[in-house]
Amino acid sequence: MSRLDELIAKFCPNGVKYRELKDILIIKNGKDYKNLTEGKYPVYGSGGIMTYVSSYVYDKPSVLIPRKGSIDKLYYVEEPFWNVDTIFYTEIDEEKVIPRYVYFCLQKEHLEQYNTAGGVPSLTQKVLNRVKLPVPPLEVQREIVHILDSFTLLTAELTAELTARRKQYEFYRNKLLSQNKKYAMKPLSELGEWSGGKTPSTAERKFWEDGVIPWISSKDMKVSTLEDTQNHITQKAVKEASMKVYPPNSIAIVTRSGILKHTFPVAYVPFETTVNQDIKILVVNHEILPRYAFHVIQGKGKDILLKTKKQGGTVDSLDFQKVLAYKVPVPPKDIQKRLVKVLDNFESICNDLNIGLPAEIKARQKQYEYYRDLLLTFAEKGNTIVTDRQTDRQTDRQTDRAECN
Repeated sequence: MSRLDELIAKFCPNGVKYRELKDILIIKNGKDYKNLTEGKYPVYGSGGIMTYVSSYVYDKPSVLIPRKGSIDKLYYVEEPFWNVDTIFYTEIDEEKVIPRYVYFCLQKEHLEQYNTAGGVPSLTQKVLNRVKLPVPPLEVQREIVHILDSFTLLTAELTAELTARRKQYEFYRNKLLSQNKKYAMKPLSELGEWSGGKTPSTAERKFWEDGVIPWISSKDMKVSTLEDTQNHITQKAVKEASMKVYPPNSIAIVTRSGILKHTFPVAYVPFETTVNQDIKILVVNHEILPRYAFHVIQGKGKDILLKTKKQGGTVDSLDFQKVLAYKVPVPPKDIQKRLVKVLDNFESICNDLNIGLPAEIKARQKQYEYYRDLLLTFAEKGNTIVTDRQTDRQTDRQTDRAECN
């Protein structure tokens, strides 16, 4: 019998109470940070850290729950922070629940199922307050947190190794794209046609409900090659909102977003798509291979960000005219093809979820999710549940069964 089973048998032999969120924590709104100066405290939005400011709104452990956008992405924060109005923060009653335990429970809950909007996904305090979580005694919570943190630590170690390999890839990519000075240097404006987009009215449900046309926003720009987008629009939106549909094999860049504080997102788009007002998209001309354009823009991304970012303003953005004027090497097509082959191989090793470290990290994540869901499944008082728990990850899968009567 594992330590967790012993604790369950000792502290909750007859099951576990389920409590609504409103009984164990207070959900609070975020607010704007425009009047704050730059500082050391992170500002969280639905997509993560946007910038850093001189003040904080809360300085205790908290689970941040996106109110709009990426509502399935939670953040656990222990240090002082600020949050904007697209994400809630929580004041947790630590006499009843451990904040980290709440984080794991809400992960398991998959809050996207409580989406209340037809367009951009959103959550409300009213709905969230009624979500029920199992609340065993603190001793049981503490052991579950210990087990799940062990899983996440293993994943973190693999992720650190992958990060090191990606830095190595970036070094060789930059070297390949800079080593031959006889290549013509051309401004990005000459690689093809650049365009932007917009957001169809979110009040018009007919623009969003059952949409099938991809619509790229900043929250999609977290991978180098897009497979799909979080939001889709309808043909009616394309016609009535005058949305332009771009062809496959285009290159998208973010020109306005808090993420530009530290990163210049570039993505290859292998499917037809539309984009919002924060995205610019390149459709290359006949002299440029799309994958070469992607690699050279991504490879020069840090320098582009450094030289074209606007100073001041409430939201980080790029001076797009400077982006268009930025020059990159453009070798003949046969050389482009050879470079693309090498760089695509490098990128696959670092990013392909089917091979190498990315595949192992993916497998670890699935394993973590399986045991998280298993460990956080309890019977309410008066019921019986039988659960399996892994006792030895280094040998064949062996489980013991513990009954919580």
